[in-house]
Amino acid sequence: MILLTGASGTVGSALLRRLLAAGQPVRCLVRDPRELGPARVRVGLVLGDLADPRSFRHAMRGVSCVVHLATATRNSPRASIEEVNGLATLRLARAAEHAGVSHFLLLSTLGASRHSNVRYLRSRALAEQAVTTASLESTIVASSLVLAPGDRMVTALERLSWLPVMPTPGTGHARYQPISADDVASCALAALEERATGRFELAGPEAMTYDELVGGVLRARGRRRRRMHIPAPVMHAGLGGLERALGPVAPVTSDEAALLGASMITERGTADAERLGVRPLRLSAVLADT
Repeated sequence: MILLTGASGTVGSALLRRLLAAGQPVRCLVRDPRELGPARVRVGLVLGDLADPRSFRHAMRGVSCVVHLATATRNSPRASIEEVNGLATLRLARAAEHAGVSHFLLLSTLGASRHSNVRYLRSRALAEQAVTTASLESTIVASSLVLAPGDRMVTALERLSWLPVMPTPGTGHARYQPISADDVASCALAALEERATGRFELAGPEAMTYDELVGGVLRARGRRRRRMHIPAPVMHAGLGGLERALGPVAPVTSDEAALLGASMITERGTADAERLGVRPLRLSAVLADT
C-alpha cells in the first residue's frame, strides 16, 4: 500500500493516474475527497491535514511506502509555510518510522537551501533533512519549475497577458529549466518501481530566465506585450497590503512573488530524468497542451 499526499495537485494527480493504471493500491491523505474527482472511488481515503499529525497514525496502517508531494507556498489560517513544509514532513517521517514503513519519496525543489532568502526554499530544505535523516530508505525528487495544462502559474500569466503591459516581479533574471508535471510524475513512478534511493534533480531540456518563460507563454498564445519590471521592495509592499486586505484569497502573496525571483537549475540537466527513462518535453510542447 502506498500513502500519497498532495494527490490533487499538479504532480499528484498525474502520479495518481499512473499508480492506478499500474494496479497499485493507493491511500490518499486528503482534506476533502471531492478534490480527487472520479479517482476518489478507486483509492483508500484518510481524512486529515498536514497541520494535524493525529491523522498520520491511521493513515500509516498497512503502508509500505509514503509518497509525500503536498506542499505550501503561502501561509494558511491553520499553519505557516514552515509548519506545513518542514515540521509536517518531520512528523510524517517519524510516523512512517514508527509504523515500519520501508520507503519514503519526497517531492522537493531545486534551489532548496537552509540559507536561501526565500521562505519556501528554506522550508523545503528542512523537509529534505527530515527525510534523509530518518531511518528509512529515502528518495528525493527535486524539480525545477513544474508546469501543467491549466495550472495556476500558466493561467496567471495568460490572464496578465491581456493587460497592455505585462507586470514582472523583480529583474526577471531568475533562471529555470521548466519541466512538465507529467514528466515529474513519470520520474517519480519509475523511482518507486525501481526502489531507487538518493536524490534526483529533474529539469527540462531548456534553461531560461523568467522573462524568457513569460515570452514563451506569450508566443504560445500569439500575443506580444511590453514588460514592466516592478522592483522587489515595491512588489513586496504592494502584495503585503493585498494579503492584509484579502487574507487567504489573495491571488498572489509576497512569498510567492519572492519564489519567482529564485533560480531553480541543475548542472545535471535532463540526465537524472533520462536515467529514470523519461525524456522531458520542451516548453513549447507543454504549453501546446494548455
